[in-house]
Amino acid sequence: MTETTPPHPTAPFGSGRPRSPEFRLAADALAGLRQDLFHDAFAYRPLSPLGPDSRFVRRRSGRLREYAPWARHAVVALFGMLAMWSALFRADTSLGPAMICGLLALAPVLLTLVRPAGAFWLSLAACTVTGIVSGGDWTSGTWTPSSFFSHLVVITVVAIRTRPRTAAWMWVLTGVYGVFDASLFGHGYGRDDTAQMMFLSALILLVVAVRHVRRQAALEVTAQQTVTEHERSRRTLLEERTTIARELHDVVAHHMSVVAIQAEAAPYRVENPPPELEKAFVTIRENAVAALTELRRVLGVVRAEDYEAPDAPQPTLADLDRLLANVREAGLGVDKAVTGAVRELPQGVELSAYRIVQEALSNTLRHAPGASARVEVSYVLGGLGLRVVNGPPPAPSLLKPSPGAGHGITGMRERVTMLDGEMTAARTAEGGYEVTVFLPVATPAAGPEGGA
Repeated sequence: MTETTPPHPTAPFGSGRPRSPEFRLAADALAGLRQDLFHDAFAYRPLSPLGPDSRFVRRRSGRLREYAPWARHAVVALFGMLAMWSALFRADTSLGPAMICGLLALAPVLLTLVRPAGAFWLSLAACTVTGIVSGGDWTSGTWTPSSFFSHLVVITVVAIRTRPRTAAWMWVLTGVYGVFDASLFGHGYGRDDTAQMMFLSALILLVVAVRHVRRQAALEVTAQQTVTEHERSRRTLLEERTTIARELHDVVAHHMSVVAIQAEAAPYRVENPPPELEKAFVTIRENAVAALTELRRVLGVVRAEDYEAPDAPQPTLADLDRLLANVREAGLGVDKAVTGAVRELPQGVELSAYRIVQEALSNTLRHAPGASARVEVSYVLGGLGLRVVNGPPPAPSLLKPSPGAGHGITGMRERVTMLDGEMTAARTAEGGYEVTVFLPVATPAAGPEGGA
């Protein structure tokens, strides 16, 4: 049994040879021409009206604002009417041909509003028909005044509505049409008309191309600014969380260290402790040390390389008077009011409450220099309430606001969210600013019945 190999199809001549860069460039250019001006040339692409956020629309009021979105359509229609008017009032053309030439000048301009690529082809065809209908004076040139003006308007509007590559192809095809028309019909001034058309259209299309480039650059800058703002907000959030994590690390590490030391010293405080008690204290100490080690391993990554733990204890609400004294020395008149039964709160709550008041007063110093502020601390059942409110800055003030980076509110919200609290920050009716916070605190469980 013999095995035969099926014949391979013969490749077309030259298909296996590598293409030169010039060939690929020409092929890409022709593909771009086909895509821009031939493929779906008469597809329906209406010009959309201006949006309500447009600068032109925002500056109008009353009834003008209702019609302002259609301003671009009105401008195009006006240029179309001017092209038609230049055909109707030609002295060397009778009324019938003048009407036809006027409509041929108007139609391509209006078509740019709905079918831009098709309007270009219609304009070239209308130029030829206009030359025939206008009296057959072929020595006058390729374009009549109406078709010349109409074609300039058409390529300008189409270039604005499309991209620079399409504008370049329209310019090239216009020159090819002018040269072909002048050579075929032997126009005496055809080449001069073509030169004028090419020069004026080149200037117009150059301006349009610069406009496209500037608009694209503005869009890219806006997009980059949006991304940068998002990254800045995200970085700010991470920095605030890192600061909170460092402080929590210090608080929890302190308490765990105290637990470990007390568990180790507890058996020596009791004479002849039972073995079960000694074993329980050993287990407590081992678990505390293990938890402390794991805590330092996990949260240690949030410390910068040059970060040093503070030697002084973390501030609490007991240090609030010292903070207010420093703020008063900076020129801020601030009052303090405490309601409810003052009691010791968890260290994390005390620290967060202190930092929130500190940041709120710092914002007042920056954004409302010369204003007065009031700090209210409320010890209520189930938590701690804070309210920091400032009035508007005095009108004739020599001090100017010093805008910050916008991190203060973010940091306060992160602290409140970490403790499952609630926070509102908004302007007051008097023109000041108010920050209200509630930090929940678990109520200690009641002891056994009859216990002290």
